[in-house]
Amino acid sequence: MDRVVYTAMSGASRVLEQQSVISNNLANVSTTGFREQLAVYRSVPVVGEQGLPTRVTTVTSTPSSNFRQGTMQETGSPLDLAVSGDGWLSVQTPTGEAYTRDGELAVNAQGILVTQQGQPVLSTGGGPINIPDRGTLTFSADGYVNVLGAGDTPKDLQIVAQLKLVNPPAASLERGGDGLFRMAAGQPPVAQADPNVRVVPGFVEKSNVSPAEAMVGMISNARRFEMQMKVIGDASTNEDKGNSILSVNG
Repeated sequence: MDRVVYTAMSGASRVLEQQSVISNNLANVSTTGFREQLAVYRSVPVVGEQGLPTRVTTVTSTPSSNFRQGTMQETGSPLDLAVSGDGWLSVQTPTGEAYTRDGELAVNAQGILVTQQGQPVLSTGGGPINIPDRGTLTFSADGYVNVLGAGDTPKDLQIVAQLKLVNPPAASLERGGDGLFRMAAGQPPVAQADPNVRVVPGFVEKSNVSPAEAMVGMISNARRFEMQMKVIGDASTNEDKGNSILSVNG
């Protein structure tokens, strides 16, 4: 069979992979702090037995993410915060330190500040943040965690910790299967705190996925997949005709 079939099959496979990525983006269009996943491919020549390029196929390149800021939404909740501009919140996971833009926080039964997924939020000291009982929690723009006890006056405001806010280069981060980002292989295991990162209390950052762009991408992918299937169909037809010409019976 003509080798164009294998080229078209490779293209169709890449389209299906991209469709999967777009579907995942659409599924997370309402996930707080979600970063759009990008499907990146590149064409490579197919080298024949004589060392000469014969066809062009595609391979998956290094996947990346869209780090564009998402829309800020005011919630009024004292436990919510959004990272303004570049930067990340540091959280503790079973596999080590990770980074997120999800600022929908909570205090668990043990009095520890956690994300909605239950990961402890880290302080600049590298440990979880304990919140005193019955304390009213507030955040400052530079990430200080302030607690005011019941009946206390504003002058009694207590600073219990400072959030570990980091801003490593985007190229040094990689997305994990849990949606969190971590330092990539070959990079320092953890990022250093960046005092220039700011947060906005009482707001959350929405997903940066554009539903309209994602839908257009899905339609475009469907058309590209049909085109690849047509190439495979045409190649099969051409081969059938060629075989009929060579056949004794015509």
